[in-house]
Parts: sequence; structure tokens; C-alpha cells
Amino acid sequence: MTLHTPKAVIVIFGATGDLANRKLYPSLYRLYRNGKLSENFAVIGVARRPLTNEDFRNNIKKSIADFNDEHINPDEFASHFHYNPFDVQDLTHYQKLNAFMDELDEKYDAGGNRLFYLAMAPNFFGTIAANLKSEGVTNNQGWTRLVIEKPFGHNYDTAQQLNDQIRHAFSEDQIYRIDHYLGKEMIQNIEIVRFANALFEPLWNNQYIANIQITSSETLGVEERGSYYDKSGALRDMVQNHILQMVSLLAMEPPAKLTPDDIRYEKIKVLRSLRPISEADVNNYFVRGQYDRGEIDGEPMNAYREGNGVDPESNTETFVAGKFMIDNFRWAGVPFYIRTGKRMAKKATEIVVQFKDLPINLYAGKGDTIDPNLLVIRVQPEDGITLHLNAKKGDYDTTSTPITMHYDKSAVENEYTPEAYETLLNDCLNGDSTNFVHSDEVALSWKYIDIISKAWTDKKAAFPNYTSGSNGPREADKLLENDGFYWWTIQ
Repeated sequence: MTLHTPKAVIVIFGATGDLANRKLYPSLYRLYRNGKLSENFAVIGVARRPLTNEDFRNNIKKSIADFNDEHINPDEFASHFHYNPFDVQDLTHYQKLNAFMDELDEKYDAGGNRLFYLAMAPNFFGTIAANLKSEGVTNNQGWTRLVIEKPFGHNYDTAQQLNDQIRHAFSEDQIYRIDHYLGKEMIQNIEIVRFANALFEPLWNNQYIANIQITSSETLGVEERGSYYDKSGALRDMVQNHILQMVSLLAMEPPAKLTPDDIRYEKIKVLRSLRPISEADVNNYFVRGQYDRGEIDGEPMNAYREGNGVDPESNTETFVAGKFMIDNFRWAGVPFYIRTGKRMAKKATEIVVQFKDLPINLYAGKGDTIDPNLLVIRVQPEDGITLHLNAKKGDYDTTSTPITMHYDKSAVENEYTPEAYETLLNDCLNGDSTNFVHSDEVALSWKYIDIISKAWTDKKAAFPNYTSGSNGPREADKLLENDGFYWWTIQ
């Protein structure tokens, strides 16, 4: 897709919130700094709080203060931002917003293009979308796009209800559902590693791969989000979206073309090929955990149930490990192991592809243990790629030793690598929906997750069952040991 410098009037609902200040405004600044956003843009900040334009622009300048780019005047950048106090239930506010957008569109020559970003609680998504439509705010001359944040519903039924509400006002090709993991450099690198290297794609199947492991761990607990998290848990918060998106990218067939529709088609085929499980089978495939007291870096940590807003008898999981089986020709018999949790030993998101052992170990008689070949894709905190091989030891004997080949991004590369929200905003402004989530993906993932969720909701767990600062409950290790594998912890 040919990208150009977009023009648009952007409306951010929830403009005084944490997401807008930490992610959206810095991302817009970087796009502006890097020439990906022209002077032909305006941003209208919408929220209930009664701020003046000056107050709002001071917030913008505060959010970009760390950049300190001498080539850009922060006042000039902030002049593109306008504040609009707003009640999402009041239809007259939408009418005034529409008139204001027309005014700014003419002032900035924005081409009649409108982008609506809902950076607020999802229970307002349907109401806002319906009111934008009914009050004519979407009857503009250029393109119209709606960006929504996860969660996309709480289960299959609520996701479908939300989708129906939004689809009354916006068509599917106008809706951009953000999963910020899909904006991360190394997640997008999965396709490049697979489809641009003759070394890997011929081996990317059940003949050569023993298992694939995905780990996404945090050292943080729920902190001040206890009341929200206690209604969600790791299964809904991480597995239904981020984890299953990574599984689909790793397992998809090569698309016919690198277009959003072709890539989405292959991802959806993976989700449809997930081996169905019954409620009775859930505990054979998935493990749940909840963190107890412990220590991280010598600091004592409270148990999850001691957190603010958390039920003292909470049955909510803060850890999930699982095994997905994909019943298709390419992946039959290859387990995809996943684990994600809070208050674990380290913060990391990494993918480990373990290749099968050779049929005969020629070095067994020498007492050597031949380690399996591994391809490791590190997503965060330090992204890079590592290939684990075997080579000759530096001695007089012909013996082997494990070696690694690393690709680590330089400090200069890291400085200029776009952040996830920056990449996704740029894609959305340019109409590229490749790295956004389609309603069919949402529906299929919820159908699968709902079975696990119901099985766990109906039965009280023996929580807490892992200490803060550990790698999760012992049952997560047994999940792999039962198949003859173990978790690879890459330092």
C-alpha cells in the first residue's frame, strides 16, 4: 500500500485519560516529527472535565516534554489541539462537535477526513457510535474511521452485542480494533522471519518443529487496577487477544498477497482450526494461578487478594498456562504452549520455536548432550532474535557445545523504531487495517475462551498457588513435562 502524508480531523474521546497522555499524544508527536503527519491535521480532545484550550495544550506539552526536539516548537505542535467539554449522552453536544469539526476541517484543509478514537471505558462505545451516526457527525466528505480499544466485549455474547451496536453506525472496513501487541516491532517481524527466509519457511511445520512456546510475563501486580482486573483476569485480559493473535501469526499459512484481507483470511483459518475442548477437558489443557506474597528484587510483595478493590476470596486468575493444538495439515501434533502472568520472576514477552532432535545423535558416544535448535524472538523489554545452534568446542576433541547467534538492535535503531501506538495510528490514518483485529477474529477467540472461563467460574480454585517472583504454579511445568518438554527460560 502506498502511504502518503494524511490529512484529518481527529477526535479523541477520553482526552484527559492515562492512555491519551501516555501513548496517543506522544505517538502523534513522533508522527509529526518524522514527517508522517502534515500540518493539515487537528485534534479535538473530548472529555467531561471542564478545561480551557490553554489547559489542554499545556497537558499536551507536558506529555511530549521528554522529547525536547529543538527542530519542533511545542507550542506550534500543541496549537493543532482543541478541547471540547462533552457529555456522551447529550445529543446537542454531537451537533456542536459536528459544526466544530467542519470549522477545523476548513481551517486546516483536512480534506473532510474524520478519525474518532474511543480511548475510554468500552461501555460507552455503542452509545457514542450510535450518536455520531444519528447526529450526522459521520456524514462527511472524506473518509471516516473509528478506533476502539480492547476489551472487545467480556465474552462472545457481549462482543457480538458491541459489534452489532457499532456496525449500525460504521461498516467493518471503517472499524479499527486496536491490539497494541500487533504494533510491536518483533510481532510484525514474525511474518518477515517466516516468509522472507528460505532457512525457516520450509521447516515451519510438524515435520521439523517439536513445539512452540509463548511467554508474556510481568513483574508488576494489579496495582491500582484491582477492581477492574478482578472482573477480568489473565484469561480475558491477555489470552483472548494478545496471545491468540501471536498464535495465529505463528501458525498461519503464507497469504496469497500481503493485503489486510489475505492476511486476515489466513489468521481466521488458524482460529477455526484450534482443537475444540469441552469444559471437562479444560484442566487437561490449561492451568490457572493466582499470586501469593513473595519477593521481587528483595522487595516484599503482597498477595493478589490483598490488593485494592480485590475480593478477599477472589477466584480470579492472575496466571494462565495452556496448550493449544491446531488440527490442520501443517501443525497436526505440534503443541503451542502459552503462559502469561503477573508478579512473575521477570518482565518479558518472547516466542521460542523448538526444532525436533536429529534422528541419530552421532556425538552420544562422546558423552555429549545435543541441545535442540531454538529460534527465539524477543518482543520486550529488549527486542531481538536469537538462534541456538551446536558447534565444535574450542579444544582438541571433536565435541560439541551450544552456541548462539544474536540479532540485537543497536541504540540508534531502537531510538528510531516506532512504538506500537505510533505504528498503529500511522496505519489507521493511512487506511491500512493489516495490524488491526477483525470482528471474525474477536468472535472465534471468544468462543474458544468462553469454554475455559465457564469451567473455571463454576469451580473454586485452590488460590493462591504461586509466590510473587516465581515462574507460576508447579502445574504449569507439569503441563509440558507430560509431553516430554519443559519451558525454555531465555536470559
